[in-house]
Amino acid sequence: MTLLITVFAAVIATIFWYRAGAKDEMKISTLCYLYWGASLMWFIDAVFEYAELRAEYFTPAAADMLNDTFLGFSAVALGLVIWLAVVLWKDPKGKWRNIATNH
Repeated sequence: MTLLITVFAAVIATIFWYRAGAKDEMKISTLCYLYWGASLMWFIDAVFEYAELRAEYFTPAAADMLNDTFLGFSAVALGLVIWLAVVLWKDPKGKWRNIATNH
């Protein structure tokens, strides 16, 4: 589930990045890198887990699937938090700069 969730997040972020064009003001490329990196990590994890479990890999327990789902959503949320921090730090629209200079 972690792989599936992060791949969906990576595909959605990539679509938004592609639609934004060359300007990428909101640093969506950073979000793409985070999610594709997480997807690659979970893919490698799945390969090694499959090599260990073989057929049992395809019949996980319900508790394991629930834990993997929470982990996947946690990874997506952490990616959003990191992306938000990057956007606030870079301040592409100058909002923080305007607040600092007006007060």
